[in-house]
Amino acid sequence: MVPERAPFSEQSLQVGNLGIIAMESCKDLAEKVDAWLRDFRSEHRNGNNSSFIVKSRVPRFGNGEAKGIIDESIRGMDLYILLDVGNYSCTYNFMGKTNSMSPDDHFQDLKRIISAAAGKAKRINVIMPFLYGGRQHKRMVRESLDCAVALQELENLNVTNIITFDAHDARVHNAIPFTGFENIMPYYQFTKSLLRTVPDIKIDKDNLMVVSPDEGGIHRNIYFSSTFGLDLGVFYKRRDFTRLVNGRNPIVAHEFIGGDVEGKDVLVCDDMISSGDSVLDIAQELKKRKARRIFVMTTYALFTDGVDAFQKAYESGILDRVFSTNLTYRRPELADCEWFTEVDMSKYIAKIIDQLNYDESLGNLIDPSQRITNLLEKFPKN
Repeated sequence: MVPERAPFSEQSLQVGNLGIIAMESCKDLAEKVDAWLRDFRSEHRNGNNSSFIVKSRVPRFGNGEAKGIIDESIRGMDLYILLDVGNYSCTYNFMGKTNSMSPDDHFQDLKRIISAAAGKAKRINVIMPFLYGGRQHKRMVRESLDCAVALQELENLNVTNIITFDAHDARVHNAIPFTGFENIMPYYQFTKSLLRTVPDIKIDKDNLMVVSPDEGGIHRNIYFSSTFGLDLGVFYKRRDFTRLVNGRNPIVAHEFIGGDVEGKDVLVCDDMISSGDSVLDIAQELKKRKARRIFVMTTYALFTDGVDAFQKAYESGILDRVFSTNLTYRRPELADCEWFTEVDMSKYIAKIIDQLNYDESLGNLIDPSQRITNLLEKFPKN
């Protein structure tokens, strides 16, 4: 077996000069990624410290139509476009009114920028942490397959690689089997943040348990239970399939399958908090079973109904902490919530871009098992 090439190999050659296009929705994250890349290149690649961000814009006409413009030469570049389809803080003027941008608007702007590249870039890569249409990934009745169609559109625009994080269902890659698609999980970053934020946590079967909030997210929680060597519990949702509320069948109850949680801390891992009702219901159910502290890890903290219910849950001792990434827009008020911990993913994204730009394997980044094991070995045993 050929050994895996180490990061920052001097033998690697760039696919093309690196360029980053930060869509309006993702400028803050892109600037952090750019800063990390400049550090990497000056330290490991003998590069200069110049920014890799390419100036671009998507101006709109008064009737809502728009066009993509790239203000610098991108000829021969290995181009990485970063966008956040969930950033509703971006607005535009439409017929004299201010509209918040929807995921549809963001995705259309992405296609406009790709079109503006007009075949000049050597390679186009899209980094879309929150996968557009990802929640509409399978057909149950006579309904659309939004995620599959969107991925095929990007493939038809000659996008070479699509990088996403914690996709609702990574099997959507089947829609574009010949295009690069990486679904990356933030397991290592969550683990590091947990150990730093909760230094008194005891990672053993007597003091900690992993609980999946539903059957759909069980693979995330199996990963933590296996890596940490902990027991696993699972909630499953009983739904009322006779009616729809906000496009979904409402949950009637959460039923638990698993061992005793009494006196134990509990980790609950999920891909997103939308309204948060399910997470709070599960936290209450765990507290009824006399769980000690409850920590929630979620890649995307949307909080579509606000944070008041979570603040009350924290104040009443039902919920102890929520960990979430900066991969999508967060409500500004979360910065003042002592129960919320933001997990910065910018360094990780920078490493992914750096290794792709040099056509190096991502295996050492995508599978964090050994790095997590090293963290746990260094963590003091209480």
